[in-house]
Amino acid sequence: MGVHCALPLRAFTPKPRHCMSKVYASASVTLDIPFHDVDMLGIVWHGRYAKYLEIAREAMLAKINYSIVQMRTSGYAWPVIEMNIRYAHPLRFEQKIRVQADLVEVENRLKIAYRIFDIASGRRITKAYTVQVALDMTSGEMLFASPRALLDRVAL
Repeated sequence: MGVHCALPLRAFTPKPRHCMSKVYASASVTLDIPFHDVDMLGIVWHGRYAKYLEIAREAMLAKINYSIVQMRTSGYAWPVIEMNIRYAHPLRFEQKIRVQADLVEVENRLKIAYRIFDIASGRRITKAYTVQVALDMTSGEMLFASPRALLDRVAL
């Protein structure tokens, strides 16, 4: 019987280790949860998670020299077309967290997988991913393959 690596129905069902995606770039950032991100119960409002992911994404893209400014200079915008967040445990006021961003797909789109960890315990709090596509800033057309401006930075 052969090895089967079909994609799971649920977005966050773990894949077997032999089916894991290649990581083209990676970065992590450490953040303290500020008061202005929490509700009356001291729990982070769900919409703030996108900000934490964005901070880690920017750090990861900076490592491959493809910051927002460099994207614009290359002639491409990369709008987020999909975001999925799995809230396994709440984040709380003054909690110290580490947000890990891994670039896992680059050929036809930019897919970034994220994990948020509690620094004190090492416990994984959240899993997420975003998908972005290249948009030619001159024509406004969406590209169906990633441009060399990205692929050259990840040695493809």
